[in-house]
Amino acid sequence: MPDTLIRLRDDTASTAPVVPLAELGGDTNATAVRVAPGDDISALLPLLGRLELVEVAFPAYTDGRGYTSARALRERGYTGELRAVGDVLIDQISHYHRCGFDAFLPDQPIARAAIDKAIATWPEVYQRTVDGRAPIWAARHG
Repeated sequence: MPDTLIRLRDDTASTAPVVPLAELGGDTNATAVRVAPGDDISALLPLLGRLELVEVAFPAYTDGRGYTSARALRERGYTGELRAVGDVLIDQISHYHRCGFDAFLPDQPIARAAIDKAIATWPEVYQRTVDGRAPIWAARHG
């Protein structure tokens, strides 16, 4: 694993070869897959139980499609490692986490302490999240 990998999970990181979603045929036994921007993640839904790692590529920090992929996977029951890969910036870590990412493999190293601080910076959220936090309006209006 590269030195830039940061995991917010207690289990062991997957060492399975990562297969691009476009190459994930029906007859493969792959347990790790990479989702590119624009990929249709519905192809993964029947495989969620066997996947131990889903990497979501962020070739540019301005491309937010990976957030949607992550949230959709978590909302559909994926519990394995969900790793943001590529142009992952510290400024966006809390947003990645809110969408369900629990591991980061940025192009440029980020200190674990900085990631922890970024996640803790905004303890209250206004929208529903998949990281387990209730939106503030739910606390206000029960």
